[in-house]
Amino acid sequence: MNHIPRTRTVVSCTLLVTALGAGVTACGSDGNPLSTKPYDAAGMISFSGPIGAGKPADPDKPLEVTAKSGEGRITDVTARDSTGRYVAGELAADGSRWHSTSPLAANAHYTVTVSTEDEDGAPGRKVLTFDTSKPTSKKRLTVTFGPDAGAYGVGQPITAQLDQEIKDKAQRAVVERALRVDSTPAVQGSWYWVNGKELHYRPKEYWPAHATIQVHSNLDGLKINDRLWGGKSKPLKITTGDRIEAVTDASAHELSFYKNGKDINDIPVTTGKPGYETRNGVKVVLGKQYFVRMRSSTVGIAAGSSDSYDLPVYYATRVTWSGEYVHAAPWSVGSQGYANVSHGCTGMSTGNAEWFFDHIHEGDIVKVVNSNGDDMEPFGNGFGDWNVDWKDWLAGSALTNGTSVGQPPGDVVRLQPVAL
Repeated sequence: MNHIPRTRTVVSCTLLVTALGAGVTACGSDGNPLSTKPYDAAGMISFSGPIGAGKPADPDKPLEVTAKSGEGRITDVTARDSTGRYVAGELAADGSRWHSTSPLAANAHYTVTVSTEDEDGAPGRKVLTFDTSKPTSKKRLTVTFGPDAGAYGVGQPITAQLDQEIKDKAQRAVVERALRVDSTPAVQGSWYWVNGKELHYRPKEYWPAHATIQVHSNLDGLKINDRLWGGKSKPLKITTGDRIEAVTDASAHELSFYKNGKDINDIPVTTGKPGYETRNGVKVVLGKQYFVRMRSSTVGIAAGSSDSYDLPVYYATRVTWSGEYVHAAPWSVGSQGYANVSHGCTGMSTGNAEWFFDHIHEGDIVKVVNSNGDDMEPFGNGFGDWNVDWKDWLAGSALTNGTSVGQPPGDVVRLQPVAL
């Protein structure tokens, strides 16, 4: 719905009465010129596009409302279906014409309210209802949102998994425009096409602490291409807790734990040794396990070599699918705070690992700085979304004219726990 401002001079009822003399009534009985009941605008406007007499409307055609010449102007048009989805539109500056700029949905019931004013400024209104025809194809695109409903840390991205691949950018724009994310408090955010079947949504910065995020799809009934229409999808609601950030300085061998911006604990740690350096960058907690058995064979280290291991690990907080954890490492306590001796994980004493395990949550931020390792992958090995510059993130949207950063892998491979 578009509103075109128009400057008018409103003369108060009192001034009109004074000018016309006593006993002359210039306004309605309650003295408010805006209280006049709108006239029926049916005679001064016409509808065109999908609406046809006696049959369902064609959702492929745009809706258009036109004011008859010399009889007034259109001031506003609201069009929405029975599920509450609005149709975007554009109103001419002179109020002569309004037309829809977003597609109508198939098999939907629409109500269109048109507001007008005549040459004397009197308000008019016309309400029209119509139904659209059923989709011409039975093939439907469905969306599965992630993560599961619940409470998460402020780093948790929203994911949208499509059951069919969308390659064309114009078709991607139809899909993306119908995927809605609403946050309280409000934030600036955007979708990013990881590949043709997966999108991620994140704000410019982390989510606010104690926010409520609701996600839903308006795709149902929308035409994506001649053989594919949008289907129904289950909405999602998540909340965030405190802003938790665990920052590990690999060169200083220390992890600083921040809660809502305040450093509440500094823990001596060890990170990846040469050849197994811990990845730099922002990671997001994927989950927690009290016990994990870690075997070097899962990363191709031959049994019997000096680097092989097969150990029980406790208080394990996972940050990559390839096996990077923050966990208890009682075997390296002598090196914690002094040297990096692990195979890529962040190790600490059992007592510190238990404290960390109790205070960290899925979706919280785990960041590593000053490591000699590679940078965290943006996609495919967990949630490295926050390592993508905001400008490049926006370029990954189908609703922008930018060029996306390098295409990430299409499939997420969940490897076994490996790093120590």
